[in-house]
Amino acid sequence: LSDGFPVIPPTKEKVEQMLRYTDLKPDEVLGSFPPQWLNTTVEKVAANAVMAGCQPEYFPVVLAAVKALLQPEFNLYAIQATTNPATPLIVVNGPIAKKLNINSKSNVFGQGFQANMTIGRAIRLCMMNIGGALPGELDRATQGQPGKISFCIAENEDDSPWEPYHVEQGFEKETSTVTVFSIAGTLNILDETSTSGQSVLSMIAGSMTGLGTNNLSIGGDAVVVMSPEHADLAKQDGFSKQDVRKFFYDNARVCLASIPKETKKQLLFKRRPKWFVNVPDNYMVPIVDDMEDIKILVAGGHGPHSCFMSNFGPSSRAVTMVIDDSKL
Repeated sequence: LSDGFPVIPPTKEKVEQMLRYTDLKPDEVLGSFPPQWLNTTVEKVAANAVMAGCQPEYFPVVLAAVKALLQPEFNLYAIQATTNPATPLIVVNGPIAKKLNINSKSNVFGQGFQANMTIGRAIRLCMMNIGGALPGELDRATQGQPGKISFCIAENEDDSPWEPYHVEQGFEKETSTVTVFSIAGTLNILDETSTSGQSVLSMIAGSMTGLGTNNLSIGGDAVVVMSPEHADLAKQDGFSKQDVRKFFYDNARVCLASIPKETKKQLLFKRRPKWFVNVPDNYMVPIVDDMEDIKILVAGGHGPHSCFMSNFGPSSRAVTMVIDDSKL
């Protein structure tokens, strides 16, 4: 029942404390949790949140994240059973992030904040204990990644020069939401030399084009988490978030000639034929099939670092759900 760390015993009293933060009945079924396809009741989610060390007031976020995971377009079954290291990234937007002290700034992907660590851990425990994806059994990840322990952040809305991610998705700024992305790994992008938006965006785009990324060989979403410093440089040069997205689409490309022949024949022709059939060797292949597949967030503190995250693939798409914070 554990991810390898000690857990808090899910006593009846502690589970009931968690359940006070939702109007849903304990036995209400949220869906079937793959790959075991067991009924996902609210009480089971609460028990795993207790074991993860969540404060009861974190429960609405955990509950909304689980609902998002179970949406068909997220394709949790594939993520749970693949050899890929893919794992859900939980991103919180709106007022609840500050209310719960979910870190969005310095060391945003690291240690030090109970909300981030325990909310992310609760999701992983649900994936193991309800979904049944245990390492080496139903979870067939070849190597995995540290994000499979806990992977939860808030977007740094205060320091972002653009509208938050959830507003882009059509929600009001004051609405609290959680978004789940399927992430195969993280790549730090250091650029402490650029003094213009064009330059910093070129550095980021160039960092997105590794031959072995899921995006190049399979497609799907690509997530870029820009630091406020890099985002400000782009904004100062007149780039809107949509302009940045287009820049990455146009410039995060790989020359067809640099891809090994075996890969082109056996993998790329089958999975992304749109880009690899009947084109010359000097053709530049985009890492995504559509500009809107590039998801842009702003998070982190002061410093010249951004992050590229390759996605699991086109079979898994990001899902955003509203958090019911009426009990907070």
